[in-house]
Amino acid sequence: MEFLSNLFYFIVVLGILVLVHEFGHFIAARLVGMRAEVFSIGMGPRLFGFHKRLGFTFGNLPKDFEFDDNTEYRISLLPIGGYVKIAGMIDESMDKDFINREPQPWEFRSKKPWQKFIVLIAGVIMNFILAVLIFGTIAFFQGQTLLKTTTIGAVLPGSIAEQIGFKPDDRIVKINYKEIGSWNEAMEHLTFKQMGKVKEILVERNGQMITLNADGKKIIRAIADKKPLGLEPYGIRVVLQMVETLKPAGQAGFKKYDTILSVNQTRICGPAQFSSIIKQNKQKEISIQIKRKDSVFNLSVIPNEDGKIGVMLGAAVVGKTERINYNLFEAIYIGFDESINAISLFFNSIGQIINGNLSVKESVGGPIMIAQQASQQAELGLISFLNFIALLSVTLAIINILPLPALDGGHLVFVVIEAILRREIKPKVKLAIQQSGVILLLLLMAFVIYNDLTR
Repeated sequence: MEFLSNLFYFIVVLGILVLVHEFGHFIAARLVGMRAEVFSIGMGPRLFGFHKRLGFTFGNLPKDFEFDDNTEYRISLLPIGGYVKIAGMIDESMDKDFINREPQPWEFRSKKPWQKFIVLIAGVIMNFILAVLIFGTIAFFQGQTLLKTTTIGAVLPGSIAEQIGFKPDDRIVKINYKEIGSWNEAMEHLTFKQMGKVKEILVERNGQMITLNADGKKIIRAIADKKPLGLEPYGIRVVLQMVETLKPAGQAGFKKYDTILSVNQTRICGPAQFSSIIKQNKQKEISIQIKRKDSVFNLSVIPNEDGKIGVMLGAAVVGKTERINYNLFEAIYIGFDESINAISLFFNSIGQIINGNLSVKESVGGPIMIAQQASQQAELGLISFLNFIALLSVTLAIINILPLPALDGGHLVFVVIEAILRREIKPKVKLAIQQSGVILLLLLMAFVIYNDLTR
């Protein structure tokens, strides 16, 4: 069942991204007078499609079929991408039948360099626009809720936060000389802002100002290893979303919607802290103070050998919050800003991999990882799923613009060289480079799939 869920969301995500990307190439080609012979969702053998002259047909078209000025829209067997076949262009289809014919005015090779440039860059632009629209739409309808505290409620033992020197009740004042006004801002500056760099953190502790220094590389490694930063804010309460009747919590009398106040007299300020304490007390009796409606009382429970009591945790905000709503123009700006931040995050992550702070194994993913992440984000809700699509759209745009054969960036290199030389590069040379690029991409695909499987 999990496999089918992963496969479904993988096809949905990839279908959206490919459709948008290839539509960019398609519409740009049509606007500058090029023939777009095929618009395919999926790769490999043709399953079925529509052409104005033929109508709907199944299977492969005749080899000598003339597309004329009408595009054939098709669905192909392998849901791993898609393409637009533009007349007179040497691309990943390796079509070279036109090479020995005189260039036609509707062909890619007959157009001016600026027209070729527009067609090649259009897919990347559409992916970027998709990300801006998604981020902007979320901002417009969802707004933003800020937790208006910078006071630390709890620090997890053994966490990176404890190593930095944070203590409960510290109030974060500045990070790298930037005034911090909310918990959201504090977490952003501790993690992804100036990624991997040393963080100078000014905190107020017992009325005194203290400076803490955090190694940004250690923070990034902790995130990559899926370890929590170890900070819980003041103003969050843990609420039980589900209690398993036959597990320790159910047998001890815990009920759904109970609010956890403390464990062994230690104040609880978040789910990660609560889970950490439970795991540290495997098969030991602990006293948990809870609030149920208007009553406050203690219940004793013994976590099992796995350090669990059989509950599903949720969080309720009891601290001060600020709701920010955005108008249309503000939302578009936020969408653009978030897309730029996603580009910055991509290159920062590459830099961290090169510096050895992030491992290739954990950071580089292929189809399997995308499918798993897509399914997980969908389970978290529509907003998380849309955010995932937007981030992936930006990543697809960046990868496609790289100056590598078989990618849009590789084709752009040919266009620039031809514009400088004022003559076309020999088709045989283009074919050879294109073939090497396809082989390189296949090897890269094999690597990322192997990486997914071993991870």
